[in-house]
Amino acid sequence: MATPGLITQDPPRVGRPVGRPVRRTDSELPRSDPQHDFDVAVVGLGYVGLPTALAFHAADRRVLGLELSERRLGVIRAGRADLLASDRRRLATALAGERLTMTTDPAMLTRAAAVIVCVPTPVDDFLIPDLSPLRGACATVVENAVPGQVLVLTSTTYVGTTRDLLIDPLTERGFRIGQDIFVAFSPERIDPGNDRHAHEDVPRVLGGVTPHCADRAARVLRGYARNVHVVASTDAAEMTKLLENTFRAVNIALANEFAEICHTMGMDVIDVIDAAATKPYGFMAFYPGPGVGGHCIPCDPHYLLWQLRRARLSTPVIEQAMSEIAARPSRVVARIRETLSSAGKGLPGARVLVVGIAYKPDVEDLRESPALEIMSGLIAAGATVAYHDPYFPSAMLDDGSTVIGVGDPAAFDADLVLIHTAHAAAEMSWITRHPLVLDATYRMTGVPSRISL
Repeated sequence: MATPGLITQDPPRVGRPVGRPVRRTDSELPRSDPQHDFDVAVVGLGYVGLPTALAFHAADRRVLGLELSERRLGVIRAGRADLLASDRRRLATALAGERLTMTTDPAMLTRAAAVIVCVPTPVDDFLIPDLSPLRGACATVVENAVPGQVLVLTSTTYVGTTRDLLIDPLTERGFRIGQDIFVAFSPERIDPGNDRHAHEDVPRVLGGVTPHCADRAARVLRGYARNVHVVASTDAAEMTKLLENTFRAVNIALANEFAEICHTMGMDVIDVIDAAATKPYGFMAFYPGPGVGGHCIPCDPHYLLWQLRRARLSTPVIEQAMSEIAARPSRVVARIRETLSSAGKGLPGARVLVVGIAYKPDVEDLRESPALEIMSGLIAAGATVAYHDPYFPSAMLDDGSTVIGVGDPAAFDADLVLIHTAHAAAEMSWITRHPLVLDATYRMTGVPSRISL
């Protein structure tokens, strides 16, 4: 694979005006293709792939789900996958019917009219993109590609990935892109744990290799999405996702910085942000916290930074924001030390209870969770650490050690309680009686001893 770099060639134009949304009408919905056993195959049934497959299934499509992990398939078939309530209902319906087939056999991809790739794109301990899952998935898709298929990559990655991992290998196999096979990029836009936006209502950005690729891929995505927004190229679609999450990263870093400013000046940062958010234009509210976790914000901007280093292009705003985000858990540990010191206690030997360790409320997901780094830092400083989170009976830290969750948080007899993640279903009344509570959510009102991070 060629080393990725800045894309300089003129992008191909699509048939309809660039940047114009293509809205679905019922008459445009593609019907089941009798030449294929499945209307769409979804590669990877994780936090993106499974809801995507269920959205297509709910739109009366015949869906194939390819997942290499037998354990993951067992979780899904048992109905225990971590999903929104609406998607749990969709899963129950799909499992009871015949239009959803799940397999570990990549050869079954040949039986699908369209293939959508939904695999993770993490970074390693050195913040370097780990492309192995995506390379493997794309190689599988290319190996099993057949004439007439529509291939859509959705995983967030560097600009040029679609070319490097799909277009070039398919061309080497003898396919003519845009004539006998159709390739596009459409970044995923799923927000785990957030039910305010139905999958069908979130616009899909789409860039095709050729105008015909864009048209064919738009027809596939309109199988469930009400709005498909076509851009000039796969490169533009890839960059769109990087901009979205880099924008969020920069603004979260700014919100954390304002939290420090307001703390120093004796103000409540939430009051300030909420007041600023009353402005009907020119402001978007972002809120501070203990750090940033999950699959997107801590990872995606590093795909862009990694690519731009080759071009020796300086991006100081993005670089500084990502540095601040990476340093946030260490700041939480330092704040715990300061808070204990003000109470006449040292961090070595102190008992610290972390409440909620998921990266965000109401999800069963520990990926990149700041809580893991915070607990590691506290343990390294000599503290006795426990946590309470109904989603996780135990958690493995970066050094391979395991921390066991406590079922009764009040019984731990903590010197300090850190509120890291507040799940909606968690019983929190006991916190009001604790003498020392550090609130990293900035939202725990009604706690007499509450100290904001």
